[in-house]
Amino acid sequence: MSEQVKKRGPKPPISAVILTGFLGAGKTTLLNRLLLAEHLRDTAVIINEFGEIGIDHLLVERADEGLIELSAGCLCCTVRGDLMATMEDLLRRLDNGRLAFPFTRLIIETTGLADPAPVMQTILQHPYLRLRYRLDGVITVVDAVNGMATLDAHPESVKQVAVADRIVITKSDLAGAQSEYMAALRTRLQGLAPTARLLDQAGGEATPDNLLDLGLWRADGRLPDVAAWLADDALSSPHDHGSGAVLDVNRHDISIRAFALTSDKPMSLPALDMFLDLLRAAHGPKLLRVKGIISTSDDPDAPFLLQGVQHVFHPPVRLAAWPDDDHRTRLVFIVRDLVKSDLQGLFNAFHDIPAIDQPDRAALTDNPLSLRR
Repeated sequence: MSEQVKKRGPKPPISAVILTGFLGAGKTTLLNRLLLAEHLRDTAVIINEFGEIGIDHLLVERADEGLIELSAGCLCCTVRGDLMATMEDLLRRLDNGRLAFPFTRLIIETTGLADPAPVMQTILQHPYLRLRYRLDGVITVVDAVNGMATLDAHPESVKQVAVADRIVITKSDLAGAQSEYMAALRTRLQGLAPTARLLDQAGGEATPDNLLDLGLWRADGRLPDVAAWLADDALSSPHDHGSGAVLDVNRHDISIRAFALTSDKPMSLPALDMFLDLLRAAHGPKLLRVKGIISTSDDPDAPFLLQGVQHVFHPPVRLAAWPDDDHRTRLVFIVRDLVKSDLQGLFNAFHDIPAIDQPDRAALTDNPLSLRR
């Protein structure tokens, strides 16, 4: 086979990582430290700033051809089209050999005022970008000194934490003497994002190995490590955090909560399609994050991996086998202004689990508007 033919073959998707966190949390400092790692030399970076004049790109130590700044406004809204165009242009330059290095990873640093969900949607929904990039995870940086006050005052910071796969706590050495405060902050963060791993930057935990290659799915066919983000046991009930008080770790900041739905019964492929369609139609804007593994009746030994953000869902990915001995369908939801019962009835209906005064699958299929009563 000629070298030219080989180059035309399918390329493995590029890992896309979103780095977010409120103003002053330390995103650029963390980015600089990550880019010092030798195995991140193949990483391209897109930096977004809010305002007419951008300076963050001047603070990143690797200002080369792999670093792109978007400074015309908030990346998550006013320049969302620019993000798509930039990601497409990077691919064109990569395919044409016009980049200084062939990048295999992209880090998108958002402005501190950003809602990261639309950025995630860009990667998940764009018909071309979702073929060439895979969403590898969201890293959220939280300032330990101001973390509680920021979460209290700024809804954007709450959402940044809620969608995170990794939470990096910065400046903990400055707040270290306040052990009760740090314990309360960690409890609040874990409550907002029960499936996220907390990492202490001052303690040396925010390493590339702990932050990157989170493995939502892999092009080489290896099974992803879904156990960490399918932590449905952690979402099942309130528990004691050591203070003697029982806290509901799944409901914080009034409107955001997390829960899991599980079933031993496989779902048919048509039922899965209808379930996802109705889920998006009825509750899309309130679904901050949906992640799960789904058993289907056509091949119970090869489940589907699912992830979604609001009304945008990546096409389910068929796995070669179950990643563990638990072969149940498990869906983790992080939602705003929803309770578990709002989704449990729909979930049960498509698993043919009967319930009093609830529509069954046939009723929903024949009359989808019944869900919106």
